[in-house]
Amino acid sequence: MFARALLKNALLAAASALAAGNATVLAHAQQCAKERFEDTGYVVCSFDPMKSDLRLFWKSPKGEPYRTFSNVAAKVSVEGRELGFAVNAGMYRSDFSPLGLYVENGRQLRPVDTTSIDKPSGQVPNFYKKPNGVFFLAESGAGILPTGEFVHARRNVRFATQSGPMLVIANKLHPALIAGSADRTRRSGIGVCNNGLVRVAVSDDAVNFHDFARLFRDRLVCPNALFLDGGHGVGLYLPEMGRNDFSWHGGYGPILGLVK
Repeated sequence: MFARALLKNALLAAASALAAGNATVLAHAQQCAKERFEDTGYVVCSFDPMKSDLRLFWKSPKGEPYRTFSNVAAKVSVEGRELGFAVNAGMYRSDFSPLGLYVENGRQLRPVDTTSIDKPSGQVPNFYKKPNGVFFLAESGAGILPTGEFVHARRNVRFATQSGPMLVIANKLHPALIAGSADRTRRSGIGVCNNGLVRVAVSDDAVNFHDFARLFRDRLVCPNALFLDGGHGVGLYLPEMGRNDFSWHGGYGPILGLVK
């Protein structure tokens, strides 16, 4: 009886340790949760880029933009894989082509855009509020750099997408962001944070740029973060939460997805 009890306790302890270990792996590889920061609700997903199969998608093998998360999921299923998460990966033109630099599987499909617009900040489209930036995935992990620094570094990357403005630059908020701004809408962004984790945040409520940037710096502890899109361009694919959003613009351009 005593021996059986010891064996049972040992098995329970082993199972508990295994569950804790699996939970730790999942926490570093993929974790999506509802969060509130001040008065705004978000979905925040975290990924370890060295352990997660993060990819960018734009066009199908037939050369047509995917436009929807469902189309990307169908493409991935042909490989015998599953799309576990996806988000709009930046701004795009009316033909769904990426606005600015786009690299997929090591091939540059769209060049970097270094256009400067000499107008007051309020009259400059979000993408062109300098500095804008580039999110990239390389063999050494993920990164976000202001566009000028990325171009100067001449990095070899597997995937890259350009967007703007930067939200957080070396732990400082973008200088054009205004505290208390009335420019509030739903927004999405991406950060490279503590321990190299990639964190994506999609707001459920309207939020201004300044508060959104502080979410990344002050709550998610991301020294660098990049705005992806706002308004009707915000979208999330997350089956575990029943999310498969569709863009009111008729579809998305570049899409960042997690393949499982």
